[in-house]
Amino acid sequence: MTHPSFGNDPRSMRERMEAGENYLATDVELARASQRAIMLAHRYGQLWAEDRDAAEAILEELLGDVGEDVEIRPPLYVDYGSYLTIGPRTFINYNFTALDVAPITIGADVLIGPGVQLLTPTHPLEPELRRDKLEAAKPITIGDNVWLGGGVIVLPGVSIGENTVVGSGSVVTKDLPANVVAVGNPARITKNL
Repeated sequence: MTHPSFGNDPRSMRERMEAGENYLATDVELARASQRAIMLAHRYGQLWAEDRDAAEAILEELLGDVGEDVEIRPPLYVDYGSYLTIGPRTFINYNFTALDVAPITIGADVLIGPGVQLLTPTHPLEPELRRDKLEAAKPITIGDNVWLGGGVIVLPGVSIGENTVVGSGSVVTKDLPANVVAVGNPARITKNL
């Protein structure tokens, strides 16, 4: 299945997705990869309280890269998992959503509160293209020693610099530099650290 806007482009939908271009989200190969990620994330959640070693092995199979001493409290929600990398000693609380259609890079020693959402997908503004299930994505980068309070939402294409603190419930719509506190919707810098 192709779309007229792709022309004679021979690339797969995964290749288009990885290039950050419009692709068909209904692609069979991508649907299989997403289903695999959902099953692994579910299995991780089931094993987490009973057998941490087995749960950790599933996490390593699911994610692109996971550093030492990372703790992720389930449930964990990802699109593919393979585009998510997490640095060492990072703590992620319950109900973490990382829609990793584009790469999501989380640094070392990051603290992520419950209910945080990192959202890389974007959709066309044109109604016809949205109806045709086209989407694209932009990467998200979270620097070392960042603290994202509970319920923070980080939008596509955003980078957050090291040591920055984002207050609970904030929506981060644009890049934040290192060493600041930001709060609100949209998140605004309120203090330098």
